[in-house]
Amino acid sequence: QVQLVESGGGLVQAGGSLRLSCSVSGDFSTYVMGWLRQAPGKERVVVAAIAWTASYTYYEDSVKGRFTISRNNIRNTVNLQMNNLKPEETGVYYCAAKRGGDSDYSFWGQGSKVTVSS
Repeated sequence: QVQLVESGGGLVQAGGSLRLSCSVSGDFSTYVMGWLRQAPGKERVVVAAIAWTASYTYYEDSVKGRFTISRNNIRNTVNLQMNNLKPEETGVYYCAAKRGGDSDYSFWGQGSKVTVSS
């Protein structure tokens, strides 16, 4: 069983930066970790993901070059550094985990709200 707790959300002006952190309990070393965003009135989307070896990362096209996902399997943390934030990136950001090969994420954090003001 994996439990996830996010931190680091908040209010930032457009062009600013935020760093989201996900503290993981349980053995997540073989899981794919992702950050997903749910904007108001929109479906949840995968913003970034990282494989357990960190050899593979995925970024949604609109965040490439601005967001960086990282993981530390010893400290049991997954981070999302978000730079040059845009108002349309406002939403609740969820840390999530899934077993390699699964299509859906199985474990979810409680969500961390990010508000980007224009």
